[in-house]
Amino acid sequence: MGGASPGDTALDLQEIVVRPLRSSDEPRYQELMRQHHYLGALPKISETLWYVATWREEWIALLSFSASALKCAVRDHWIGWNLRQRYSRLKLVVNNSRFLILSPGQVPNLGSRVLALCQRRLSSDWEVTFGHSVLLLETFVDPARFRGTVYRAANWVYVGNTKGYRRTRRGYTATPQSPKMVFVQPLRADARRWLSRPVLAPPYQSGSSKIVLTAAQMQSLPAFFREIPDPRRTQGRRHRLSTVLGIAAGAILCGMRGYKAIADWAESLGQKARERFGCRREKGRYIVPSESILRNVLIRVEPAHLDRALRRWNETYAGEDESLAIDGKTMCNALDAEGRQTHVMSIVGHQTQTGYTQKKWAACP
Repeated sequence: MGGASPGDTALDLQEIVVRPLRSSDEPRYQELMRQHHYLGALPKISETLWYVATWREEWIALLSFSASALKCAVRDHWIGWNLRQRYSRLKLVVNNSRFLILSPGQVPNLGSRVLALCQRRLSSDWEVTFGHSVLLLETFVDPARFRGTVYRAANWVYVGNTKGYRRTRRGYTATPQSPKMVFVQPLRADARRWLSRPVLAPPYQSGSSKIVLTAAQMQSLPAFFREIPDPRRTQGRRHRLSTVLGIAAGAILCGMRGYKAIADWAESLGQKARERFGCRREKGRYIVPSESILRNVLIRVEPAHLDRALRRWNETYAGEDESLAIDGKTMCNALDAEGRQTHVMSIVGHQTQTGYTQKKWAACP
């Protein structure tokens, strides 16, 4: 939450309109966020929608909805899902990451009215933009600044406080800092039941099967990539190739898609998990490879070498499967020397949820 003042006119709540932001309006939106929101502007990362609330064409509020928090104990307890379900269904939860009211003074029920209008259209907007609808909204409120009054008035549910750990470029802070109040808003009455059911049926089921890695699997993954020749120059290498490939494979097995998602998954790893993957140690902490390093390695490494390594890993860990699922993806911005688009096909066992192999090839444009 934050506040600013574009004008001084009595507002009729029934005349408020909420719509997705046009691309031409994004510079103004970001500037207002920088000037008036205590957290500042927020870049568009992964799946993000920005909204503006208007009254007679005048901007009165700005909102940002983006990817949900990877971990939130009180939210996860409220939903009742397990670790496997959380990794595969996080995309059905959306975070209200910014809410800035621009109207002057105190306008009764303005914030709750804007939130309600957003809630009515968000799921359909999300499906049109990103190809899937959503079931639950979440937000984090700093109790040192706010009491969550607007969210309570809009019938959001307070589920508890975070533990106070904050994400950084190196993972999470070592000690708790400022806990945040957590509010959620189901977009359908049975949202919790859908998110925690054993099998997620259409229309919310999407993507390929995923697994949750055990400590032993994390530790073993890099070993299967040690024989792959490193395509990088010796100078400037900060991370072992086996570690980079092991983390990338682990992220994809856990359902991550795209370089940014893989990098975010790597950043979310705790120190124990980073140690298992063989990450380098710097100033007493284990460091994961950045998004640029992950992208550089995955584009340049020989696909046949990757395929052989993954086959060996699957022979070790795959169980008995009665049927297989085949899933294909196109890698954005991954072109070969002749400008051909890169594609990846994966084969996953239905019973074990384990990927048996993955092929990468280039197709003519």
